[in-house]
Amino acid sequence: DEEVYNKVACWCKTNDKEKTTSIADAEGRIDRLVNKIEEETATSSRLNTEIKNLEEEVAKNQKALDTATANRKKELAEFNEDEKDTLQSISALKSAVTVLSKHNGGAALLDMQAALRATVHRHAAKVGDMLSPKDMKTVNSFLQSPEDYFDAEPTFKQSYAPQSGEIFGILKNMLSTFEADLSQAQKDEMQSQSAFESLKAAKEDEIKQGQDHLEEKQEELANTDESLANAKEDLEDTRTSLAADQAFLANLKEKCQLTDQEYEQRTKTRQEEISAVSEALSFLTSDEAHDLFSRTFNFVQRTATTSSANRERAAAILTATAHRVSSAELATLAGEVRRDAFVKVKKAIDDMIAKLLQDKEDEIKQKDFCIEELNTNERETELKNRDKEETQAKIDTLTNEIETLTKEIDTLKAEIATLQTELKRAGEDREKENKDFQETVADQRATVKLLEKTLDVLKGFYNKKHKGASLAQEDPAGPPPPPGFKSYKKNSGSGGVMGMIQQIIADAKTEEAEAIQAEKDAQSAYESFVKDTNDSITAKQDSITDKSDTKAKKEGELTDSKKDLENIMIELEELANENADLHKACDFTLKNFDVRQQARDEEVEGLREAKAALSGAQLTFLQKK
Repeated sequence: DEEVYNKVACWCKTNDKEKTTSIADAEGRIDRLVNKIEEETATSSRLNTEIKNLEEEVAKNQKALDTATANRKKELAEFNEDEKDTLQSISALKSAVTVLSKHNGGAALLDMQAALRATVHRHAAKVGDMLSPKDMKTVNSFLQSPEDYFDAEPTFKQSYAPQSGEIFGILKNMLSTFEADLSQAQKDEMQSQSAFESLKAAKEDEIKQGQDHLEEKQEELANTDESLANAKEDLEDTRTSLAADQAFLANLKEKCQLTDQEYEQRTKTRQEEISAVSEALSFLTSDEAHDLFSRTFNFVQRTATTSSANRERAAAILTATAHRVSSAELATLAGEVRRDAFVKVKKAIDDMIAKLLQDKEDEIKQKDFCIEELNTNERETELKNRDKEETQAKIDTLTNEIETLTKEIDTLKAEIATLQTELKRAGEDREKENKDFQETVADQRATVKLLEKTLDVLKGFYNKKHKGASLAQEDPAGPPPPPGFKSYKKNSGSGGVMGMIQQIIADAKTEEAEAIQAEKDAQSAYESFVKDTNDSITAKQDSITDKSDTKAKKEGELTDSKKDLENIMIELEELANENADLHKACDFTLKNFDVRQQARDEEVEGLREAKAALSGAQLTFLQKK
């Protein structure tokens, strides 16, 4: 019975432990899979939203680039057309000035008239803004009758300010204005083209970055969806396996409980059987039985009745006990006693003694096994608890390090964003300053040019020597003519005015030089700022890369440590279950070991005394016979 029970108990313990561990693992795995499915479902939703936003952003940037490209093409076409018209107008004005300066007529005059009329008509609004009403009237008059401005012999009134000189000045001013407008338009076109190239490069970079991020997000989404599908399939399989393990464990516990109850009942019956045998042996080894077996020659005749009565009494006791405990062995032994089968009785006693001694040895081995296993379990539990504390401390350290790295990375990103904003603002400020510089220089140069022309006109007039006309005439035949012009005198304040103009010209040139130097200094400072800022951004980006790599490694270590801690907790739970099983199997043995050993020794001693008594009775009987 004990051998069968030990085998069943071993089977129960092994499978209970394995299935309990398997169920705990499955439940833990189900919890992890459910959390993983929830997390990856949320991640999938987030990635879909991010992909949609990125697609919209890329499309928006592409649309902006296409629009800017179309506008640039349109602006370039308009500029080319305006430039062509302006060049034709400049050519016409140059031809007119040339014709006027050489006093050419004929076909050249007609060609000049047609070209100039086309220019005035094409740029009517511009010419209207450029000329005063008086000058406009003069130009229209010139266009109607250009030949009137080419008298072969100028009259006395034309000797100082001929008509050709007035229209010549107007046309030269128009030519200068057209040339200045063309130059400014070409500069504006260059700036527009440069701005477009910068915008195009920026938009193409944004589109490329958006597409790269989009591809990364799409790849991450594919991996997430695949992992999510695998997790769902794994969850279904794990739940199926868990249900099977739970059903098996329930059946196992029921079977093992029934086996424990049956073994307890059989052990109780066996103890009653042993008590009955001990009682029978005490009767057989009593003084009365010894005196009976030691009688002299007439043993059989004189004691036959008494011996028979004693055997019947012993057999009755054994039979009653056998019926009470359902023991076939006791019933058989009772029969042997009735038949006076001493050899078989002694054999039965020897077998019982051997069994009791074997039980004693098995119980000693069980005690040693329990002590050793409990000590081993305690040592392993202590070591695992130590591993648990160390792993938890490592997890805490890694968690703090990761939090620190995350904060540092966020700080660096914020600093980079700030630097990029400052760089953008500095570029805008620099562009505005350069525009102001261009306007300032252009204004100063235009001022100098205008004042120099004014100064040349004044110098040309005031530096001439004007003398009164002295006519040596003979006495006229008629009355004398009226008095002529008086001697021409220059304005006494002309020198101060020209000096002031020269001072204004000098101041304008000085301001232009200072503006140019200030522009150089500002450009140099801006370039230094850009270089320093870009170097700082690069250094911070490198630091982010390094910290991100370190963070990724720490996160990998943290994941491994959490898995290690989870395994340690599982092992601690297994050790706790094993400890409970050991106490369940060993507590009774360890608590009652000494009592059971003493009782078993007393039983063995009693059996040996009974066997000795039987041997003595048999020897006496043979001697008398």
